[in-house]
Amino acid sequence: MKNILKKVGIFTIMLGLLGGVVGCSKPDNEKDKDASKESKKEVVVGFDNTFVPMGFLDEKGNTVGFDVDLAKETFKRLGMEVKFQPIDWSMKETELNDSKTVDVLWNGYSITDERKKIVSYTEPYLQNKQIIVTLSDSKINSKADLKDKEVGTQQGSTALDAVEKDKDFMNSLKGGAPVLYDTYDKALRDLEIGRTSAVVGDEVLIRYYMGQKGEDKYKVLKDDFGLEDYVVATSKENPELCEKINETLKEMKKDGTFDKIYDKWFK
Repeated sequence: MKNILKKVGIFTIMLGLLGGVVGCSKPDNEKDKDASKESKKEVVVGFDNTFVPMGFLDEKGNTVGFDVDLAKETFKRLGMEVKFQPIDWSMKETELNDSKTVDVLWNGYSITDERKKIVSYTEPYLQNKQIIVTLSDSKINSKADLKDKEVGTQQGSTALDAVEKDKDFMNSLKGGAPVLYDTYDKALRDLEIGRTSAVVGDEVLIRYYMGQKGEDKYKVLKDDFGLEDYVVATSKENPELCEKINETLKEMKKDGTFDKIYDKWFK
Protein backbone atom coordinates (compact mmCIF):
# COMPACT_ATOMS: atom_id res chain seq x y z
CA MET A 1 0.00 0.00 0.00
CA LYS A 2 2.73 2.44 0.93
CA ASN A 3 4.83 1.76 -2.19
CA ILE A 4 2.43 3.67 -4.42
CA LEU A 5 2.61 6.67 -2.09
CA LYS A 6 6.39 6.53 -2.01
CA LYS A 7 6.62 6.22 -5.77
CA VAL A 8 4.49 9.27 -6.42
CA GLY A 9 6.35 11.34 -3.85
CA ILE A 10 3.56 13.88 -3.52
CA PHE A 11 3.14 14.51 0.17
CA THR A 12 5.42 17.36 1.19
CA ILE A 13 5.98 17.96 4.89
CA MET A 14 5.22 21.63 5.38
CA LEU A 15 5.67 22.20 9.11
CA GLY A 16 8.13 24.95 9.96
CA LEU A 17 8.74 25.85 6.32
CA LEU A 18 6.15 28.57 5.85
CA GLY A 19 7.51 31.29 8.10
CA GLY A 20 4.95 30.96 10.86
CA VAL A 21 1.80 31.11 8.73
CA VAL A 22 -0.64 30.26 11.50
CA GLY A 23 -4.13 31.35 12.53
CA CYS A 24 -4.25 30.54 16.24
CA SER A 25 -4.36 34.04 17.69
CA LYS A 26 -7.27 36.33 18.46
CA PRO A 27 -7.61 39.81 20.02
CA ASP A 28 -6.04 40.21 23.48
CA ASN A 29 -9.27 41.51 25.00
CA GLU A 30 -10.93 38.16 24.25
CA LYS A 31 -8.23 35.85 25.54
CA ASP A 32 -9.24 36.09 29.20
CA LYS A 33 -12.53 34.40 28.34
CA ASP A 34 -10.62 31.23 27.54
CA ALA A 35 -8.57 30.91 30.71
CA SER A 36 -10.78 28.09 31.99
CA LYS A 37 -9.89 25.99 28.94
CA GLU A 38 -6.26 25.81 30.05
CA SER A 39 -7.09 23.19 32.70
CA LYS A 40 -9.08 20.86 30.46
CA LYS A 41 -7.50 17.41 30.53
CA GLU A 42 -9.47 15.65 27.79
CA VAL A 43 -9.64 16.73 24.18
CA VAL A 44 -12.12 15.36 21.64
CA VAL A 45 -10.85 15.05 18.07
CA GLY A 46 -13.49 15.05 15.36
CA PHE A 47 -12.66 12.92 12.33
CA ASP A 48 -14.11 11.05 9.36
CA ASN A 49 -13.39 7.42 10.25
CA THR A 50 -13.23 6.37 6.59
CA PHE A 51 -10.50 8.82 5.53
CA VAL A 52 -7.55 6.51 4.82
CA PRO A 53 -4.70 6.76 5.69
CA MET A 54 -5.23 9.82 7.90
CA GLY A 55 -7.86 8.52 10.33
CA PHE A 56 -9.89 5.35 9.89
CA LEU A 57 -10.94 2.05 11.44
CA ASP A 58 -8.77 -1.00 10.80
CA GLU A 59 -10.02 -4.58 10.43
CA LYS A 60 -10.29 -4.92 14.21
CA GLY A 61 -12.23 -1.69 14.62
CA ASN A 62 -9.29 0.25 16.05
CA THR A 63 -8.88 3.94 15.21
CA VAL A 64 -5.61 4.27 13.29
CA GLY A 65 -3.90 6.55 10.80
CA PHE A 66 -1.24 9.19 10.24
CA ASP A 67 -3.25 12.00 11.82
CA VAL A 68 -4.34 9.68 14.63
CA ASP A 69 -0.72 8.91 15.51
CA LEU A 70 0.21 12.59 15.34
CA ALA A 71 -2.69 13.51 17.61
CA LYS A 72 -1.93 10.77 20.14
CA GLU A 73 1.69 11.88 20.44
CA THR A 74 0.78 15.57 20.57
CA PHE A 75 -1.73 15.23 23.40
CA LYS A 76 0.50 12.78 25.26
CA ARG A 77 3.15 15.51 25.37
CA LEU A 78 0.54 18.03 26.48
CA GLY A 79 -0.62 15.76 29.31
CA MET A 80 -4.12 15.46 27.89
CA GLU A 81 -6.33 12.44 27.26
CA VAL A 82 -7.53 12.21 23.67
CA LYS A 83 -10.83 10.82 22.43
CA PHE A 84 -11.50 10.30 18.73
CA GLN A 85 -15.09 11.09 17.78
CA PRO A 86 -16.39 10.08 14.32
CA ILE A 87 -18.48 12.90 12.84
CA ASP A 88 -20.38 13.77 9.69
CA TRP A 89 -17.55 15.49 7.84
CA SER A 90 -19.92 17.74 5.93
CA MET A 91 -20.97 19.19 9.32
CA LYS A 92 -17.50 19.42 10.85
CA GLU A 93 -17.43 23.17 11.53
CA THR A 94 -20.90 22.95 13.06
CA GLU A 95 -19.70 20.16 15.35
CA LEU A 96 -16.73 22.33 16.34
CA ASN A 97 -18.27 25.78 16.66
CA ASP A 98 -21.99 25.35 17.33
CA SER A 99 -22.80 22.04 18.99
CA LYS A 100 -19.26 21.92 20.43
CA THR A 101 -19.19 18.11 20.40
CA VAL A 102 -15.51 18.20 19.40
CA ASP A 103 -12.55 20.38 20.39
CA VAL A 104 -10.36 19.75 17.36
CA LEU A 105 -10.71 18.88 13.67
CA TRP A 106 -7.73 16.72 12.74
CA ASN A 107 -8.24 14.47 9.73
CA GLY A 108 -6.84 15.77 6.48
CA TYR A 109 -8.42 19.17 7.15
CA SER A 110 -7.50 21.55 4.33
CA ILE A 111 -7.35 25.25 5.08
CA THR A 112 -9.19 27.62 2.73
CA ASP A 113 -9.93 31.34 2.78
CA GLU A 114 -13.50 30.56 3.83
CA ARG A 115 -12.41 28.27 6.67
CA LYS A 116 -9.88 30.83 7.94
CA LYS A 117 -12.83 33.02 8.87
CA ILE A 118 -14.43 30.44 11.16
CA VAL A 119 -11.64 28.37 12.76
CA SER A 120 -8.28 28.78 14.45
CA TYR A 121 -5.64 26.74 12.64
CA THR A 122 -2.05 25.58 12.98
CA GLU A 123 0.76 25.96 10.51
CA PRO A 124 0.34 23.58 7.56
CA TYR A 125 1.97 20.22 8.27
CA LEU A 126 1.35 18.38 4.99
CA GLN A 127 0.64 19.33 1.40
CA ASN A 128 -2.01 17.54 -0.65
CA LYS A 129 -3.62 17.80 -4.07
CA GLN A 130 -7.18 17.36 -5.35
CA ILE A 131 -7.08 14.86 -8.22
CA ILE A 132 -9.40 13.04 -10.62
CA VAL A 133 -9.42 9.24 -10.73
CA THR A 134 -11.23 6.93 -13.12
CA LEU A 135 -10.95 3.26 -14.06
CA SER A 136 -7.90 2.10 -15.99
CA ASP A 137 -9.94 0.88 -18.97
CA SER A 138 -11.83 4.17 -19.25
CA LYS A 139 -11.47 6.35 -22.34
CA ILE A 140 -11.44 9.40 -20.08
CA ASN A 141 -8.06 11.14 -20.04
CA SER A 142 -8.84 14.77 -19.23
CA LYS A 143 -11.39 17.08 -17.65
CA ALA A 144 -12.82 17.71 -21.11
CA ASP A 145 -13.59 14.01 -21.51
CA LEU A 146 -15.94 14.22 -18.51
CA LYS A 147 -18.43 16.42 -20.34
CA ASP A 148 -21.97 15.15 -19.70
CA LYS A 149 -20.57 12.49 -17.33
CA GLU A 150 -21.38 11.85 -13.68
CA VAL A 151 -18.48 12.61 -11.33
CA GLY A 152 -18.54 11.83 -7.61
CA THR A 153 -16.99 13.58 -4.63
CA GLN A 154 -17.51 13.97 -0.88
CA GLN A 155 -20.04 16.43 0.46
CA GLY A 156 -18.47 19.26 2.47
CA SER A 157 -14.97 18.54 1.14
CA THR A 158 -12.39 20.83 -0.42
CA ALA A 159 -12.67 18.58 -3.48
CA LEU A 160 -16.24 19.82 -3.84
CA ASP A 161 -15.01 23.39 -3.29
CA ALA A 162 -12.44 22.91 -6.06
CA VAL A 163 -15.03 21.57 -8.49
CA GLU A 164 -17.43 24.41 -7.72
CA LYS A 165 -14.72 27.01 -8.30
CA ASP A 166 -13.95 25.54 -11.72
CA LYS A 167 -17.21 26.75 -13.24
CA ASP A 168 -16.50 25.52 -16.75
CA PHE A 169 -15.76 22.02 -15.49
CA MET A 170 -18.74 21.88 -13.13
CA ASN A 171 -21.18 23.17 -15.71
CA SER A 172 -19.94 20.57 -18.19
CA LEU A 173 -20.91 17.69 -15.89
CA LYS A 174 -24.18 15.83 -16.24
CA GLY A 175 -26.73 17.82 -14.26
CA GLY A 176 -24.27 20.71 -13.89
CA ALA A 177 -22.93 19.44 -10.56
CA PRO A 178 -21.04 16.46 -9.08
CA VAL A 179 -22.73 13.52 -7.40
CA LEU A 180 -22.27 13.93 -3.64
CA TYR A 181 -21.45 11.20 -1.11
CA ASP A 182 -21.04 11.32 2.65
CA THR A 183 -17.76 9.35 2.42
CA TYR A 184 -15.13 8.84 -0.25
CA ASP A 185 -15.25 5.05 -0.01
CA LYS A 186 -18.89 5.15 -1.16
CA ALA A 187 -17.94 7.43 -4.04
CA LEU A 188 -15.14 5.11 -5.09
CA ARG A 189 -17.35 2.03 -4.88
CA ASP A 190 -19.86 3.67 -7.23
CA LEU A 191 -17.00 4.40 -9.63
CA GLU A 192 -15.99 0.74 -9.55
CA ILE A 193 -19.48 -0.51 -10.45
CA GLY A 194 -19.96 2.08 -13.18
CA ARG A 195 -22.49 4.40 -11.58
CA THR A 196 -20.09 7.32 -12.08
CA SER A 197 -17.29 7.99 -14.53
CA ALA A 198 -14.75 9.54 -12.14
CA VAL A 199 -14.14 10.73 -8.59
CA VAL A 200 -12.52 13.98 -7.45
CA GLY A 201 -10.76 13.69 -4.10
CA ASP A 202 -7.66 14.05 -1.95
CA GLU A 203 -4.64 12.45 -3.55
CA VAL A 204 -3.46 11.16 -0.17
CA LEU A 205 -6.67 9.14 0.17
CA ILE A 206 -7.04 8.04 -3.44
CA ARG A 207 -3.45 6.83 -3.76
CA TYR A 208 -3.77 4.84 -0.54
CA TYR A 209 -7.09 3.37 -1.71
CA MET A 210 -5.53 2.40 -5.03
CA GLY A 211 -2.71 0.67 -3.19
CA GLN A 212 -5.23 -1.40 -1.25
CA LYS A 213 -7.50 -2.32 -4.14
CA GLY A 214 -4.91 -2.72 -6.89
CA GLU A 215 -3.19 0.16 -8.64
CA ASP A 216 -3.76 -1.33 -12.09
CA LYS A 217 -7.54 -0.97 -11.73
CA TYR A 218 -7.41 2.83 -11.72
CA LYS A 219 -6.09 5.78 -13.69
CA VAL A 220 -5.26 9.22 -12.29
CA LEU A 221 -5.73 12.02 -14.79
CA LYS A 222 -3.00 14.57 -15.45
CA ASP A 223 -5.56 17.32 -14.95
CA ASP A 224 -6.03 18.25 -11.29
CA PHE A 225 -7.27 21.08 -9.08
CA GLY A 226 -4.00 22.23 -7.53
CA LEU A 227 -2.27 22.00 -4.18
CA GLU A 228 -3.69 22.60 -0.71
CA ASP A 229 -2.41 22.47 2.86
CA TYR A 230 -3.50 20.28 5.76
CA VAL A 231 -3.80 21.97 9.17
CA VAL A 232 -5.24 21.20 12.60
CA ALA A 233 -8.28 23.33 13.47
CA THR A 234 -9.83 24.45 16.75
CA SER A 235 -12.62 26.85 17.56
CA LYS A 236 -11.78 30.55 17.40
CA GLU A 237 -12.85 30.58 21.05
CA ASN A 238 -9.92 28.31 21.90
CA PRO A 239 -6.77 29.73 20.28
CA GLU A 240 -4.66 28.57 23.24
CA LEU A 241 -5.24 24.92 22.35
CA CYS A 242 -4.40 25.68 18.73
CA GLU A 243 -1.13 27.34 19.78
CA LYS A 244 -0.20 24.39 22.01
CA ILE A 245 -0.83 21.92 19.20
CA ASN A 246 1.19 24.03 16.79
CA GLU A 247 4.18 24.33 19.11
CA THR A 248 4.10 20.61 19.94
CA LEU A 249 4.03 19.64 16.27
CA LYS A 250 7.06 21.88 15.69
CA GLU A 251 8.85 20.16 18.57
CA MET A 252 8.00 16.77 17.08
CA LYS A 253 9.36 17.88 13.72
CA LYS A 254 12.56 19.12 15.36
CA ASP A 255 13.20 15.95 17.39
CA GLY A 256 12.40 13.55 14.53
CA THR A 257 9.15 12.11 15.91
CA PHE A 258 7.06 13.70 13.18
CA ASP A 259 9.26 12.16 10.48
CA LYS A 260 9.07 8.70 12.09
CA ILE A 261 5.27 8.82 12.03
CA TYR A 262 5.34 10.12 8.45
CA ASP A 263 7.62 7.28 7.36
CA LYS A 264 5.33 4.72 9.02
CA TRP A 265 2.44 5.72 6.76
CA PHE A 266 4.01 7.09 3.59
CA LYS A 267 7.39 5.44 3.05
